[in-house]
Amino acid sequence: MHGRTLLVIDDNDAVRTALDVLLTLEGARVEQAATPREGLERLARGGIDLVIQDMNFQREVTSGREGIELFRAIRAAHPDMPVVLMTAWTSLETAVELVKAGAADYLAKPWDNARLVTTVRNLLQLRAVLDVERERRQRVERSRDELANRFDLRDIVYRSDALHAVVQTATQVARADVPVLITGPNGAGKEIVAEIIQANSAARDGPFVKVNAGALPSELLESELFGAESGAYTGAKTREGRFEAANGGTLFLDEIGNLPLPGQAKLLRVLQTGEFERLGSSQTRRVRVRIISATNASLLEAMRQGRFREDLYYRLNVIELRVPSLAERREDVLPLARHFLEPGYELTPEAERALLRHDWPGNVRELRNCIRRACLLAGSHRIGPPDLMLAAGPASAVELAPAREPDRAEIEGALARHQGVVAKAARDLGLTRQSLYRRMEKLGIAASSPEGR
Repeated sequence: MHGRTLLVIDDNDAVRTALDVLLTLEGARVEQAATPREGLERLARGGIDLVIQDMNFQREVTSGREGIELFRAIRAAHPDMPVVLMTAWTSLETAVELVKAGAADYLAKPWDNARLVTTVRNLLQLRAVLDVERERRQRVERSRDELANRFDLRDIVYRSDALHAVVQTATQVARADVPVLITGPNGAGKEIVAEIIQANSAARDGPFVKVNAGALPSELLESELFGAESGAYTGAKTREGRFEAANGGTLFLDEIGNLPLPGQAKLLRVLQTGEFERLGSSQTRRVRVRIISATNASLLEAMRQGRFREDLYYRLNVIELRVPSLAERREDVLPLARHFLEPGYELTPEAERALLRHDWPGNVRELRNCIRRACLLAGSHRIGPPDLMLAAGPASAVELAPAREPDRAEIEGALARHQGVVAKAARDLGLTRQSLYRRMEKLGIAASSPEGR
């Protein structure tokens, strides 16, 4: 608490003095206000890190109405301010209502000194983490805006650090005439990264030809890439291949790991010399093509099994960009979901929480299909969880069990998304508030007792 300033708002002189002594001994600087008006005026001057407020400011009044109004005024003017509510007249309904509205904690008088100190200390530590996270996020947003102003990002939608690093590197290598290998799971966005590279390359005005090596039979891949002469195989007619079509531009080879070994040998030759022959022809042709390849498979494992040439791998992998799965960049889920919504549609808060809890094994492609389906089948323009038709995890009245145990990064990320409001972060993670507190204590994020909350 050293160097942190706390504001106690309470009409009882003895309470304010007791809290002043207790928290000053812990190294905090404590300021006092006897009325809601005084408290709001002090907050307006800035420099307060946490508020402890009473719920009733008149004798014989136990409704908590003044405390509720004060809390809402603080929340409106200072949405990130941690607020600890204290009252001798505990109302479960009021507590639940205010915790949902963003209160950091709700404690009964007389308080337990050790628990109060622990609560305040943990909230201050959490606020410090959130401040760092907020500054980091602002830096990323500024960097993203600067990147969008300087380069053509093909309207890519993202918020995460992980994808920002990929996009940033893609723009850096775009003008270098070297092969780029893009790896990552199906549906994660490898193609749009390839489009960003092409759009910012020296060959951006040339053709951009795409071929999915995984979608063509192996016997047709060579003719598809290099072309064929009439009679080269049964039914063959003279046609140019994708390399000729991409001459002077960029060729995007998706699922490169599915290319058969004979085709790999020819591809290696083209990369080394720019020369190739059509199937059934002895005439050597020359092209100048920028190669961008992509795969969802491990080419290193394919090399070990003899299914992929080592020399081709190192020729393709001058620059490697790994596109993370959507599960690894959950910050991108809601921006993408809102982007995919049809005009006039919106997601309810419950639907947004359901989207954040889902693992997205199909990545961005699955999310896009999910939102489009919901827009088609929803009974209204407000899309709720049932409209998403996502698989529901097991739940009970006691605890919503997450699909897997959240780690430190996921817990801190959820807390950051909800400005430190534990109740909201818990719902995102599929936990009760008490169970999230236990995990926070175990990980050293917080250690306050969940009793009475």
